[in-house]
Amino acid sequence: MALLGKAALAMWWDLAPEMKADFEHWHSHEHFPERMGIPGFRRGSRWRSATGGDGIFVMYELEAYETLSSSPYLARLNAPTPWSTKMMPHHRNMVRSQCVVLESSGGGVAANGVTVRLSPGERDGDDLRASLKSLVGDLAMKPGLVGAHLLEHRTPDIRATVEQKLRGGADQAAQWVLVACGYDARTLDALSKNELCADSLAERGAAAGAVSAMYELAHSATPGDVSKGSV
Repeated sequence: MALLGKAALAMWWDLAPEMKADFEHWHSHEHFPERMGIPGFRRGSRWRSATGGDGIFVMYELEAYETLSSSPYLARLNAPTPWSTKMMPHHRNMVRSQCVVLESSGGGVAANGVTVRLSPGERDGDDLRASLKSLVGDLAMKPGLVGAHLLEHRTPDIRATVEQKLRGGADQAAQWVLVACGYDARTLDALSKNELCADSLAERGAAAGAVSAMYELAHSATPGDVSKGSV
């Protein structure tokens, strides 16, 4: 099964170690239920760094790209709860990509994952897009993997939100995102060092400096997983 919907919100940030326990409590017990209560949010997943770092990756799977500029979603972004107001300033070095799904094959969650942030090089981006879409289909059936997905960032025509201002201003964005997940961490690690390394992606037409990172799944939820009484 592919990602649940035609769009996704992919985010990376790091967090001070002393904030980890408070963050995970908030994110699991208030933030996920809140987001899953917004029409168009189909599934959320939170991932922790697999290499012992402070990095966090979160992906929300969305019914449609228009969800990112919908009134219910913007209402939440502009009226954060007291707990969210306390936690948002601790999201450091935020990269936030608001994406359409270009290609999706296989499952969206598994025990292990690798993300790649990249952009097209000087050559025609259409060639890179076609190459990566083909790669996604191949990766989903690779032993040790269960799914792969290609996303493209498109900036919605909305004003800066209160939550964004609490994080310190403008977020960065990755132009394209490739996510692969599976049950064998060693396979994903090898993938990140070979087919998905910066040099291999440059040969396909990506700009130099693609950023990849390994993650472990911490929590996943759909609207049906959260209680109706949650925020």
